[in-house]
Amino acid sequence: MAELLNKESFKEKVFNFETNKEWKFEGNRPAILDFYADWCGPCKTLAPIFEELSKEYEGKIDFYKVDTEKEQELAAMFGIRSIPTIMFMNTDGKEPQVVQGALPKPQLKEVIEQVFEVKGE
Repeated sequence: MAELLNKESFKEKVFNFETNKEWKFEGNRPAILDFYADWCGPCKTLAPIFEELSKEYEGKIDFYKVDTEKEQELAAMFGIRSIPTIMFMNTDGKEPQVVQGALPKPQLKEVIEQVFEVKGE
């Protein structure tokens, strides 16, 4: 199941922007982060797909969500202007890859398997 992050848990699990100026992913395994808002129609469409994927890739990829209404500082820091915005973060030290919009599940799985080189169920 996707974990909802606030500023403190974000710094611990994704990126501690207060101590690092350059991108440094804090996770031990790849992660996907969904920037969303409760009022956003496409976000509501994506939510059940995101949960299904979190079960399919359990133990391989961490799934996180950030509510852009409650965590405006995080959204601003990453320049999130449209939602949903999905970040794919790998443990290889490279900058995260970003996809905007609610992709259908097959397309999301394709991106996951390309970016992380993992297979789901």
